[in-house]
Amino acid sequence: MSNSSSISHFLLLPLADTWQLQLLHFCLFLGISLAALLANGLVISAVACGHHLHTPMFFFLLNLALTDLGCICTTVPKAMHNSLWDTRNISYSGCAGQVFFFMFFFSAEYYLLTIMCYDRYVSICKPLHYGTLLGSRACAHMAAAAWASGFLNALLHTANTFSLPLCQGNVLGQFFCEIPHILKLSCSKSYLRKLGLLAVSVCLAFGCFVFIIFSYVQIFRAVLRIPSEHGQHKAFSTCLPHLAVVSLFISTGTFANLNPPSVSSPSLDLTMSVLYAVVPPALNPLIYSLRNQELKTAMWTLMTGCFQEH
Repeated sequence: MSNSSSISHFLLLPLADTWQLQLLHFCLFLGISLAALLANGLVISAVACGHHLHTPMFFFLLNLALTDLGCICTTVPKAMHNSLWDTRNISYSGCAGQVFFFMFFFSAEYYLLTIMCYDRYVSICKPLHYGTLLGSRACAHMAAAAWASGFLNALLHTANTFSLPLCQGNVLGQFFCEIPHILKLSCSKSYLRKLGLLAVSVCLAFGCFVFIIFSYVQIFRAVLRIPSEHGQHKAFSTCLPHLAVVSLFISTGTFANLNPPSVSSPSLDLTMSVLYAVVPPALNPLIYSLRNQELKTAMWTLMTGCFQEH
């Protein structure tokens, strides 16, 4: 293939070699995606319907649940379709759309997690200024900035990736369209453009990471100064779910994208991509609801109310 204009479709990495294993992967993906849809849907409904949950923390959690739904709906349905119908094809435009929407939701989630860290920092370190610094208008502006930044980041990466000529075939070593695997097919010598965009993304991601680390250092210092053990436990209980979600998000994403080529293999790449693209959206609502009694109660009330109506 001489360039990208001659590519009408890409071939994704098959999840398994035999039909029985493909069916097993389909069932696993179906279970994970249904769990993610149900859990995130419950979080969104509980926060939207529960007036006592109309606080900055739960507002950002609602936005986080939306990004989780977006991530799972971007990658998993096509993989399930390919497993069930024993195919590997994805159209060129479908691949571009998948790259854009995955980058959009993935980037927005990272920025939202950074904002949620700021929310916890203000709540614990500057409680008297919480209402001023995190009013309804400020929260709406921060959430809008996270979504807009994710959109811009996705647009730049998608345009950069699919403007490069591709001459190394059309076989992707991943179960969904992922930028590093598409760039492996490029025959372009425009390293400066690729490195420039990568440098900007890394700087933004590293800046958010440093902010999260700095904020949690201040949070832990403030919590340890609380005289009562009950007060410390209550403060930690609001931070630990967010810290767990951030750790899961950053660790799986980092390992998946910085996996050394010397230890890389199709099965390992598949496992790592599932761990950072599929598992967190299903686990995030569970992590938050386990440690947050208000959210747990609201979700339980919502479920029991629905069952009683039926």
